Amino acid sequence: MTSKLIQKFTIIALAAALSACATGPGGGSIYVPAETDDTTAPEPPRIDPGADEPRVERKSEQPDTERRSPSYQDEGDELPAAARGLIGQAESLLAAGDAQGAVSQLERAQRIAPRSAEVYFGLAEAYVALNQLGAAEQFALKGLSLAGSDSLLQRNGWLLMADIRRARGNVAGADQAEARAGAL
Repeated sequence: MTSKLIQKFTIIALAAALSACATGPGGGSIYVPAETDDTTAPEPPRIDPGADEPRVERKSEQPDTERRSPSYQDEGDELPAAARGLIGQAESLLAAGDAQGAVSQLERAQRIAPRSAEVYFGLAEAYVALNQLGAAEQFALKGLSLAGSDSLLQRNGWLLMADIRRARGNVAGADQAEARAGAL
């Protein structure tokens, strides 16, 4: 008879513990219905800790223009010394014919400086050496989007793009890229 009481007590204790896990502070449910659009989801309420009564403050909605980031930036990011060193190693590896090793070094540099046009242009050159021209063109485009107002960097990017497009057989696209480079 005692073992049955212990079993019942254990079941009741487990049920109480599980129900406590499903409630937030103040006894409310922690479950929130799924939203179909992340941008319309309300921000969680903030409670003022200095007030006698808990007062809930809500942050005002931001206009759409503040939430979106531009697809092109005005200025390129400064390249950290570590990323610059990795780019130098990648150039040496590329010159020695080790394109895959160059890609590895450039991917490390990309993790350090993910918004640096130089890293993406280096990746484009390495993928050209691997004869993966589609990937090379995509990296060159990404580099161009990050080059900002640096006209020398933009010019080099457009010349790289022209070479890639010509290698892919897109002569008209290569001519357009060269014209863009010439206009800078």
